Amino acid sequence: MVNPFLQRNRIPSSKGPYLAKFRRSVRFDESTNFGTRDVAAYTSFRNLLAFLEGTNDDGEIQGFLRYLVYLFARLREASVIAISRLPRISLEQYDTFICSLMDVRSRGRIPVLLVVATLNAICEYFGLDWGIGYQGINVADAAAGAGGDITVRRGGQIVFSAEVAERVIDRNRVMSTFNTKIAPNEIQDYLFFIRAGGVAPKARVQARQYFTQGYEVNFLEIRQWILMTVATIGPRGRDAFNRNMITLIDAPDMPRAVKVGWNEQIERLVAA
Repeated sequence: MVNPFLQRNRIPSSKGPYLAKFRRSVRFDESTNFGTRDVAAYTSFRNLLAFLEGTNDDGEIQGFLRYLVYLFARLREASVIAISRLPRISLEQYDTFICSLMDVRSRGRIPVLLVVATLNAICEYFGLDWGIGYQGINVADAAAGAGGDITVRRGGQIVFSAEVAERVIDRNRVMSTFNTKIAPNEIQDYLFFIRAGGVAPKARVQARQYFTQGYEVNFLEIRQWILMTVATIGPRGRDAFNRNMITLIDAPDMPRAVKVGWNEQIERLVAA
């Protein structure tokens, strides 16, 4: 109930469980301080709860609620950032832009958005009846019923699934993904989108073993794949990529830092 309310009113919030740290049964006392990153904030939170539980003054409670709504509104207004449009650029500029954009600190969001925007552009250009879904950051794929960070479906059936990784993919990661996602969901085609040099040799060996069992597990370098794709689908396809990327960046729940980072890269691109 909480997150849908925040998202409906364009207040920045995670798509994950509200107060995810306090899952299941938790006592709001000093024992929960252990493992809490911001102890001072948690202590203030407990003091606030103690005050609200100890007052019967309707004026104080209403005053608190009004102030809370004000803070939410202030948070929303601070997050409203006009997104810069991506201008018509050359393939060489796309190469530079993608590299610089992936260096923006986004906790893994921007690489996922780049891949999703590219898939949507492919879908539009070729008129494919794909449904392209992707998971938010820190959302468990299994809990969301997905086979990976990105899942492409046709008529309810999985065409392929993909993970977008910023760290090097090792053999254990491939095996874990196979055992928890690929095999249980019978996904015949699975992609790992990686940065340059982002896969260990033993991971490739393990992927070849799965190939002999009938499963395609492949690794694609994000920048190179996007560049070759936008080169192939031409100006109309590149317009679709630009439009989809802007829509994703401009989402109400997209963190301010990501939007600011996007605008900064556009400014550098135009200045150059």
